[in-house]
Amino acid sequence: MKGIFITFEGVEGSGKTTQIDLLASALEAEGLQVVKTQEPGGTKIGAMIRKILLDPKNKEIGSMTELMLYGANRAQHIKEVILPAIREGRIVLCDRFSDSTIAYQGYGRALSLEIIGKLDIFATEGLKPSLTILLDINPEKGLFRAKKRMEENNSLKEGRIEREGLSFHKRVREGFLRLAEEEPDRIKVIGADLPVEDIHKKIIEIVKERFQWH
Repeated sequence: MKGIFITFEGVEGSGKTTQIDLLASALEAEGLQVVKTQEPGGTKIGAMIRKILLDPKNKEIGSMTELMLYGANRAQHIKEVILPAIREGRIVLCDRFSDSTIAYQGYGRALSLEIIGKLDIFATEGLKPSLTILLDINPEKGLFRAKKRMEENNSLKEGRIEREGLSFHKRVREGFLRLAEEEPDRIKVIGADLPVEDIHKKIIEIVKERFQWH
């Protein structure tokens, strides 16, 4: 298992960060080199873009502006972090990537999927994950989890997306599930209602099967 790019997707509160940490620990225990990263963010420039995108005070951000900011973040992220790590033979675990843009800006915001696709190809230069884990959960339950987590971690400055209406998050989930139907070989869906350890075991099984990791 070298030079591999794995992404984690899902609506708010699906438990992506927890599962990335668990998988990273399991891989590192086998002596493998892992890079954990996230979008928006991932770089110094990305952190500044993240602050703009997720701050609830920035209500005036238009949907197209939002899309462009995510694209700019991704282009920098790939250039500075993801591609160098892959070339060095590391395993990159990324919290959100292109699928989130399609689900949130395409299905959630109803922007043109054609425009999103063209922008993403331009930003990524065609880079796609080797494997994507989609943690699926009812948006209502996911939002409850996400808001509770933000309160506990005092991270209320990153709640712009969580403040969207439930109908928005339902459209996002629908987008993710449609993507999984379109690319079943790459995108593996796991119910995020399961106990954390059960989800981790399923992810380990998928990774072992996909990459012949023993």
